Amino acid sequence: MAKEPRSLQGKVVAITGGARGIGKATAKALAREGAVIAIGDLDAELARATASELGEGSVGLELDVTRRDSFENFLDQVSERLGPLDVIINNAGIMPIGPFAEEDDATAKRMIDINLHGVITGTKLAIPPMVQRRTGHIVNIASQAGKAGVPGGATYCATKHAVVGLSEAVRAELRGTGVEVSVVMPAVVNTELGSGLPDTPGVKKLEPEDVANEIVNALKFPKFDVWVPRSSAAISTVMQLLPRRGREAIGRLLNVDKVLAEPDKGARAAYEERAARSEPGLEPGEGESGSGKKRTKSAAPR
Repeated sequence: MAKEPRSLQGKVVAITGGARGIGKATAKALAREGAVIAIGDLDAELARATASELGEGSVGLELDVTRRDSFENFLDQVSERLGPLDVIINNAGIMPIGPFAEEDDATAKRMIDINLHGVITGTKLAIPPMVQRRTGHIVNIASQAGKAGVPGGATYCATKHAVVGLSEAVRAELRGTGVEVSVVMPAVVNTELGSGLPDTPGVKKLEPEDVANEIVNALKFPKFDVWVPRSSAAISTVMQLLPRRGREAIGRLLNVDKVLAEPDKGARAAYEERAARSEPGLEPGEGESGSGKKRTKSAAPR
């Protein structure tokens, strides 16, 4: 007998980095299901504009996922304006790429602060009220790079491996509480973050809506591992049965080793510049970081 899908009508959903890309597509998909959406983004103006596209009731709010006080304020506003939080989607992330030995420390810190610490903070803050109500769903956006190491994206892969491990551990801790956890692992997506990345033979770039639809499905039919496309799960299982040399040889045959290592730099230039302005670690009112970069209102994009 087929399982009945859970209704998302009236559910309060908070999406970090939700003003663009996967976050925006997911917000639209959930709004069509009747959910009420809070868009959190460092670009507050764009967050409000995105929320206005979703219809009455949804809100756009400023959020810097690298600051706990900003995250607390965001979730407090969500509860005050929309009601108790039912779902949090930790989506904010950046992906500057290049040879690991040439990566400066500020870039590495930025990725870790946004991609990992942002997920940790969002998950920690969401758990207590969800456990108290014995209901809720935490969705952490990782990547298929969280299951492998890809040249050109060493630190990015490290953050996504961490998100997968974090999600597995938290899921085990929350067993029996009524709170669900999902980790989403997309292949390359046709967003600004994926701009300039080469195609691999037989693998088509995903659209943000493809990922959004799988997130909606994971909320309606709760599951932990959310592979996008779904066929990736079987491919990953088969690959893990092969010895390392075999896996690496197949990866080279499919040009997987070139996806992040050999991008079209001209096509990625605008994204890389904007990602570099997603400056974490500044105290409120502070205009300069230790690297001398000025803080600007730039979302953590996907």
